[in-house]
Amino acid sequence: MTPVPTPSALRERLAGDLAAARARTLLLTDHDEPELVRQHTPLLSPLVWDLAHIGQQEELWLLRAGDPHRASLLPADVEALYDAFTHPRAGRARLPLLPPVEARGFCSEVRGRVLDRLDRLGDGDDPFDFAMVVSHEQQHDETMLQALNVRTGRPLLGAGSPLPPGRPGLAGTSVLVPGGSFVLGVDPADEPFSLDNERPAHRVDVPAFRIGRVPVTNAEYAEFIADDGYRNSRWWSARGWEHRTSAGLERPQFWGQDGTRTRFGVVEDLPPDEPVQHVTFFEAEAYAAWAGARLPTEVEWEKAAVWDPSAGRRRRFPWGAAEPSPALANLGGTALRPAPVGAYPAGASAYGVEQLVGDVWEWTSSSFEPWPGFRPMLYVDYSAPFFGGDYRVLRGGAWSVGSSIIRPSFRNWDHPIRRQIFSGFRLAWDV
Repeated sequence: MTPVPTPSALRERLAGDLAAARARTLLLTDHDEPELVRQHTPLLSPLVWDLAHIGQQEELWLLRAGDPHRASLLPADVEALYDAFTHPRAGRARLPLLPPVEARGFCSEVRGRVLDRLDRLGDGDDPFDFAMVVSHEQQHDETMLQALNVRTGRPLLGAGSPLPPGRPGLAGTSVLVPGGSFVLGVDPADEPFSLDNERPAHRVDVPAFRIGRVPVTNAEYAEFIADDGYRNSRWWSARGWEHRTSAGLERPQFWGQDGTRTRFGVVEDLPPDEPVQHVTFFEAEAYAAWAGARLPTEVEWEKAAVWDPSAGRRRRFPWGAAEPSPALANLGGTALRPAPVGAYPAGASAYGVEQLVGDVWEWTSSSFEPWPGFRPMLYVDYSAPFFGGDYRVLRGGAWSVGSSIIRPSFRNWDHPIRRQIFSGFRLAWDV
């Protein structure tokens, strides 16, 4: 069970998490107005929409208790522009959005009032709504990174911060996870800031399997391409082949034909030992078939990540109880890329599986469904509307994810055709 912090320690942590998320938001939107109002792809919003939406949701949940009928600082017709369910991403650039200077002013005004409320947080007050708002802002920071990555034009973000070197000989290796039961998911007592789809904790039995020690690398994926993997339908599911042909897929997104890739506007040689990213579920599935493997289920993934068979209990993170740090995982968005495989030996799980948190979101074979006993959280539409849809679950969190919001139980989901996300995968095998 996670120790319960004192009210003052909790306020300090939440204030720090709010500040860290806002610093990322302001950095990613520190561009002139034409850049912020430009829409780089129908899959992603113009950055100025994300900016004001972050403030609108913060005001709704922390100043208006989630009640849309309570008066906003924005006029009702303006606030309505930032309803994500009413206005799909493809049409947001055509809306009469707040100009950047007004969006920043609105976010600043909301934040000042939120911090006043946080100062009044006392013993017995539930801080979950603050944590939910931090998670929301960090997730939008990640989608803004996606938009900046698909953007064309001169680079805006630089090359990224340095990363530790990898270790040779790990690509293509696997570890055995013996069969048996483990505790899947978490409870609020263990992870008070966990989201509804991660709950409740429950025991499940998992047959023995093998799982890749590290994610599949660029060099490994290039072998699939060289072996005509994109031209041989035998490796693809029927849906996957249909999408590959209709979309004209020939290699991961942002890869050139000459062994280069484009990353945030910078053209560079493809690093062979980095985890491959920007692949669809269908591409990951096809590679796995070609390699004589399969994708892990999300239940297998979580067992490999958190279960300590010697202690007979979950670890909070693959490596143990310590919070994520640059010595353990590549998170926070500053690197602008995955670390080479083998870069974080201290972050290995009890089974010896590495880089389970950070670097790339990992596709699993699982569809997005609730755990038994699911109950919606404060934001009732966060998960429930997406259960049973055409989604596949991704696990682990990419380099782009805020370190304060990621957990091994965190469940991301997306359509199997998406690849502007920072998505990769690792392999699994039956035993």
